[in-house]
Amino acid sequence: MAPARRVGLLLSLLLPVVSASMPGTVVRLNRAVLSYVSEIGKAPLQQALNVTVPYFLDWNGEVHQPTRIQTLNIRVPHFHLKFVADFGVRLLVAANFTFKVFRVPEPLELMLPVVVLADAHVAQGSIGTPVVSISACFPLFSNASVSHGSSSVAPGPLALVQKHVRAVLRNKLCLSVSNLVQGLNVHLGTLIGLNPVGPESQIRYSMISVPNITKDYISLDINAVLFLLGKPIVLPVDATPFVLPLHVGANGTMATVGLSQDLFDSVLLLLQKAGALNLDITGQLESGDNLLNTSVLGQLIPEVARWFPKPMPVALKVQLGATPVVTLHTHNATLQLQPFVEVRAVASNSAFRSLFSFDMVVNLSLQLSVSKLKLRGTTSVLGDIQLAVASSNVGFIDTDQVHPLMDAVFKKPLLDHLNALLGMGIALPNVVNLHYVDPEVFVYEGYVVISSGLLYQR
Repeated sequence: MAPARRVGLLLSLLLPVVSASMPGTVVRLNRAVLSYVSEIGKAPLQQALNVTVPYFLDWNGEVHQPTRIQTLNIRVPHFHLKFVADFGVRLLVAANFTFKVFRVPEPLELMLPVVVLADAHVAQGSIGTPVVSISACFPLFSNASVSHGSSSVAPGPLALVQKHVRAVLRNKLCLSVSNLVQGLNVHLGTLIGLNPVGPESQIRYSMISVPNITKDYISLDINAVLFLLGKPIVLPVDATPFVLPLHVGANGTMATVGLSQDLFDSVLLLLQKAGALNLDITGQLESGDNLLNTSVLGQLIPEVARWFPKPMPVALKVQLGATPVVTLHTHNATLQLQPFVEVRAVASNSAFRSLFSFDMVVNLSLQLSVSKLKLRGTTSVLGDIQLAVASSNVGFIDTDQVHPLMDAVFKKPLLDHLNALLGMGIALPNVVNLHYVDPEVFVYEGYVVISSGLLYQR
């Protein structure tokens, strides 16, 4: 990878490219990220600043002699970054250049300290991605010195060489920084790509407003649009604007990502419309501990015993007609499902016969975590499953008698299915090669916060 591109990817840490909103999400990159970028950015920045210095016309007393100048070394001892309120990021780079000047009769080594100041403006692009542009760039030069061991040179010729090198660097260093930013904008364009949620569903992110920039952070509102079979999922009511409070999550973290209630509602609506939450639970007669057969049901419902004198497998067809409801309270997230469950048995001709159906209410505890750039969930049942008979082809059903059986055969398959689905996760906005490190998830009233470090890996 080219040095300029590597630096561009590192500088992308300064920009709000890890995000989500409307359904509301806010991503905030805090000052802690600046120290990380400045540290890991030194080495690739040194390579990016390695510009070519053309020949110098040196006067030897009779004619101008072309003199080759070679860049031996560039060292960046100091790389400082800070947020500029309502603008973007300011870069201060202190670099020491060492050049070899092939003069006659002997070459010399010239050391030139340079400080580069640049302001990077962060704005909103026309396609909904962050756009960075260099609005100002100033190289500041100290006096050059000749390294020990080099032949002595008169002040006049040394001043001419130094003037030549400064003139070249004054133009090329800022051009290198500008080219770096242009490459960064191409990279940031990947923010709007689609990420899979399921086999036929995706999520897409894009900015919906200009960034909010203070001396402490850059914050972005990002549009999160979910698609099912290419069509966007729209909540039945207008999404409420989401404002992420200042002091939430872990202190001193690099990134703070706020996910609103609306985002969770939109994801669950997508899963419900896709039918991903539906499942079939089928019993097998060969299994000794399986309770899903007509013999067990016949002990509770006499009509079933009359219909099926011989044991036959029973199946539960679980469908979610109503959208699941997630509730976010401080330190507590819950999920409520209202499945419609049809109990069917296999008749002698191998066709399924409907016995009865239930309307159920299942309350679950929802635990959230982040791994591999995805928000994932696991659930456990809270309290008893509530059920009411919706219809019956086998006469009267005593729910108090049937409830323990339904509870025993329904809970585990439901949790296995739900946890496998939620464990796949929802892709969080990300930039290639940028990862979350030690993310922590905090649940607040009406929203969730992810506090995380960031790691750049090629």
